Amino acid sequence: MTAWTLEGLAGAIRQGKVSPVEATQECLGRIGRLDAKLRAFITVDEVGALAAARRLEAAQRRGAWQGPLHGVPLAFKDLCFIRGLPTSCGTRTAEYFIAEQDCTAVARLAAAGAVTLGKLNMTELAMGPFGDNAHHGHAQNPWRSGHCSGGSSSGSGVAVAAGLALGALGSDTGGSIRLPAAACGIVGLKPTYGRVSRAGAMPLSWSNDHVGPMARTVRDCALLLQAVAGRDPLDATSSAQPVPDYRASLRASITGLRVGVPENFFFQGVHPEMEAAVRKAAEVIAGLGAQVSEIRLPDPQSMSDVCNIVSRSEGSTIHARLLRERPHEVQPVVRARLELGMQMPAYDYLQALRLRARLTRAFIAEVFATVDVLVAPIIPEPAPSLAHATEGPVHELVARQGRFSRLTRPFNGLGLPALSVPCGFSSAGLPLAFQVVGRPFDEETVLRVGDAYQQATDWHTRRPLLD
Repeated sequence: MTAWTLEGLAGAIRQGKVSPVEATQECLGRIGRLDAKLRAFITVDEVGALAAARRLEAAQRRGAWQGPLHGVPLAFKDLCFIRGLPTSCGTRTAEYFIAEQDCTAVARLAAAGAVTLGKLNMTELAMGPFGDNAHHGHAQNPWRSGHCSGGSSSGSGVAVAAGLALGALGSDTGGSIRLPAAACGIVGLKPTYGRVSRAGAMPLSWSNDHVGPMARTVRDCALLLQAVAGRDPLDATSSAQPVPDYRASLRASITGLRVGVPENFFFQGVHPEMEAAVRKAAEVIAGLGAQVSEIRLPDPQSMSDVCNIVSRSEGSTIHARLLRERPHEVQPVVRARLELGMQMPAYDYLQALRLRARLTRAFIAEVFATVDVLVAPIIPEPAPSLAHATEGPVHELVARQGRFSRLTRPFNGLGLPALSVPCGFSSAGLPLAFQVVGRPFDEETVLRVGDAYQQATDWHTRRPLLD
């Protein structure tokens, strides 16, 4: 069962072929066998998961269905507050983050019938793209031990790729859903800013944070997004835009859709194997009837620079007390990034916010007058070794982090939906991936392109050999 898709398991449970308890027990058994090596979880809630599965199974026998995810085991990044479970946010402090109510996205998935397996590993305070964590263990890439899993939603990427959970939630402030999805060979969606409530999830940068689903297939991500999207009175930034039927929209053809491949920025300094795989993916999409052409974008580096100023300023504000009272508990590279934000003048922060609004309006007007979606690389190279991410002077580590996440960060500032889709493997056996980026609140088209690609290829069906 742990090799199935989320959609497939949900269907099997509904048909009575598999019970919620059986599915949960199989996931827990796999976690018990593999997670000491993979380090995907910070907290495993075996008792709570089995109790929830038994309640769902009893309801099933009465003919009562919780929702479309009835009995499906999921897990959540450890910045999602769930009452009764610690929320460390990757720090040494088990109860680092406490909210008044459970994370809205988690609560909505539970209302749809999902079983919570536990809380997933992450880079400390969500500040890092590689997946290293000195407090809880470095999350290991399931395709090659000793290599980065991507961050900061590292445990989410590992758990889904390794079959420890059928799906997960991550958060994305500068690429933290798409980077681990790309590095681990799964699908991850950063929705439009405001599409999914962030209430009950630890903030890092309230202007750039996004919560979104991670799963093995685009269809699975569509199913998860359907459950979590929509207005939430607990999050003033959540949008009241209507939530469409994402799964139904996958049935539409992509024939005639205008797909842009950037001429500038996104292929600069990219590993040859990554570039070749992404360009091949664009060819496959063209073969499915889309109109693929190259497009020159308004300089994404400007938006990336703006995002850095905003995220550093807001992140340091949020975590100032930890930095002031217990700096010795914070990993050196995370502390260095927080200290940079503390030194940021208020003038620069406010100017960055003004510039971001202008850049966003110009980008959307210029780019989406010509194309419907963009296709571009996510990570500049296959997942590097953990030694590359963790060894060396702090200033070099900070610079490496910036280079690794430079292709995802612009779309956080722009607030656009961006989907990570696997598209091959390197000569060393590490996943390759591309991102599909669309108009604000047009997750339908982004998902449709990703799903069409997956229907024509089989990269998403590959599984790492772990047993």
